[in-house]
Amino acid sequence: MKFKDQLNRNLYLDDNPHRIVSLVPSQTELLVDLGLEENIVGITKFCVHPTHLKKSKTIVGGTKKVNYKKIAALNPDIIICNKEENTEDIVSELEKHFSVYVSDIISFKDTFNMIEDFGNIFNSKQIASQLVNNIRSKLDDFNNFIKQYPQKKVTYFIWPKPWMVAGSNNYINETLKLNRFENIFENAPDRYLEVYIEYLASLNPDLKPDLIILPSEPFHFKKEHVEKLKKFIDCQFIFVDGEMFSWYGSRLLKALDYFRELHTKIK
Repeated sequence: MKFKDQLNRNLYLDDNPHRIVSLVPSQTELLVDLGLEENIVGITKFCVHPTHLKKSKTIVGGTKKVNYKKIAALNPDIIICNKEENTEDIVSELEKHFSVYVSDIISFKDTFNMIEDFGNIFNSKQIASQLVNNIRSKLDDFNNFIKQYPQKKVTYFIWPKPWMVAGSNNYINETLKLNRFENIFENAPDRYLEVYIEYLASLNPDLKPDLIILPSEPFHFKKEHVEKLKKFIDCQFIFVDGEMFSWYGSRLLKALDYFRELHTKIK
């Protein structure tokens, strides 16, 4: 059987894969929600949902560094990767010996396409189709809900040393737009970029953020970071669950409920 991944690369499989290694936390969660938990044989140490999975599956490393011998010992039929989460070197090494599917998620459309790909590859078309329909329906409801809220200029930090923010052409920016959050770095040339917080203080009033968003991952921001930023930026600060803004796949169902609740906390 011939399939294509989201980098438009061909995958040739003799049969629907039965032994899966997933190197992407959000896609591990998706595989479980597609009814494929028993087929997963290897995951990363960051694959924390569902929580019991790390007790029953082999941990093969992280997203940027993996144990190739452990993966080989699992004899996977397919390995699930992501262009942003995993390195090009990891993908290149693994595809010498195994079939590797690489996702590339920037938009909700990309998410739907990935879910449908998994439905085709793993013979779970009906479950995948129903999941996409459920997300689309909930997304339509949320789009109607969010119309009542004014647009706000925001900065979404992802790291404090050095200070880094979400820029353009990434899934976080897509979830920000969904919430009527105007990312002041949306037109930056980089997906993620280093910023000097003094720069934010020097912006014209009409360009300054109304809201600073501090997520729980990839770095877990705390009150001490708010205090540092407040010396330069006068606006509302809010801590958020980073998984809801950055995990794609079936997580979007939970994220849409989370976003509704979040807007009740924003001034």
